Amino acid sequence: MLKKTLLPILLLMLIIAGCGGGGAGGDTLVISGKKWTEQYILPHLMAEYIKGNTDYDVQVKEGLGEVDVLTKAMESGDIDMYVEYSGTGYLAVLKEKYNPDQSPEEVYEATKKGYKEEKDIVWLPPLGFENNYGLAMTEETYNQLGVKTTSELAKKKSDDLVFAAPPEFYERPDGYDPYVKTYDLNFKSKESLDPNLMYNAVKDGEVDLITAFTTDGRIERFNLKVLEDDKNFFPPYYAAPVIRQEALDKFPEVEKVMKNLEGKISSEEMAEMNANVDIDNEDPQQVAIDFLKQKGLID
Repeated sequence: MLKKTLLPILLLMLIIAGCGGGGAGGDTLVISGKKWTEQYILPHLMAEYIKGNTDYDVQVKEGLGEVDVLTKAMESGDIDMYVEYSGTGYLAVLKEKYNPDQSPEEVYEATKKGYKEEKDIVWLPPLGFENNYGLAMTEETYNQLGVKTTSELAKKKSDDLVFAAPPEFYERPDGYDPYVKTYDLNFKSKESLDPNLMYNAVKDGEVDLITAFTTDGRIERFNLKVLEDDKNFFPPYYAAPVIRQEALDKFPEVEKVMKNLEGKISSEEMAEMNANVDIDNEDPQQVAIDFLKQKGLID
């Protein structure tokens, strides 16, 4: 009778063991990202590149969440790898204070050092582009205001304008409150919009200004104008893969393989990939594969 009772239990344990995925101790490298277009493309781009150049099993978990969610998932071992931006890691995760005199390289190196010491997470070499925040508007609004910098906007009575940004921007240490204080901006009202919807909102005149991501392809496709951040309020945002040290120990070829991607993606190329998805309605995974093939990075 005991043997009959134990048999189903043993079978269940074997099934569970066989289904072990990535994360802590798994045999699969799990890559994830945030919930917007660029961060849907990049996990597939890394996954396809790693699969094309190693024998590793790689899984993509799309759109897991923003930086806090992803950082916790990394620390708990639920995911192994994703693309983060140096300024975000420096301010939002490490809680460091940005000095506008710091160079992009200094911010990246300080972030890399802090992540390793505090979280045992490794920053791999940057992919080649920065994705910064930029205050964007239509060409019509740009010409009406007659401004080129954010400081000039403050002098043009910004209280006549409706501002919009993703919800996260209002909570970030490099976000709304310190931004408007630095530039002495006072908008008529502020809206919270999904980052994938705000570009159409400004194009269609529903809002006057948005905090655009500078590698978003809709900036060029919609002929939006971006004001200069003349006080260097926003830190540099180098895009770079980050990976748990434990995962790197288990999948050591990843570091060598990803180093070959260093500097391979320009801002213009990332913007075009984003536009392929957002405007041309192409699949993020296919866009990633097409890019890698065009660059001769996979067969």
